[in-house]
Amino acid sequence: MKILEKETEEFVCDAPNAQVTGEKGFALVKYLILGILFGIIFVKAEIISWFRIQEMFRLTSFHMYGVIGSAIVTGIISIQLIKRLNIKSISGETIIIPNKEFRKGQIYGGLIFGLGWALTGACPGPLFAQIGSGFTVIIVTLLSALAGTWVYGRFADKLPN
Repeated sequence: MKILEKETEEFVCDAPNAQVTGEKGFALVKYLILGILFGIIFVKAEIISWFRIQEMFRLTSFHMYGVIGSAIVTGIISIQLIKRLNIKSISGETIIIPNKEFRKGQIYGGLIFGLGWALTGACPGPLFAQIGSGFTVIIVTLLSALAGTWVYGRFADKLPN
């Protein structure tokens, strides 16, 4: 037990959640409902469709570029509103958005991510919506994503910055 406590004390998350108040039990249902709604939107917008994703990578359709572009614009506007109007979280706490530092390793990671996305037709957002829609073969992609995340976490200190 002491070994586990020692490891826990030394670990510092690069992107910690600044939320002070903890939520447990029934209070978490709102996130489940938001996740289900988000999944329904993914299905209805056809962004979980392998064919739509292939159209994007083959440059034969604007559909996915429109979805991604509108998400980027929405994100930019939302972040600016949060910062300028000091908008609070659902639990009433101040939202802290730290500045990000660019590293060349992000280019390598982006290339690997894009290659995996093109090959599997899935990225982490729609994975669960695809599985929930009955495309159970995507469980292999989910397990691969989890394995890749573990490998990255295990060897992150040895990878290029």
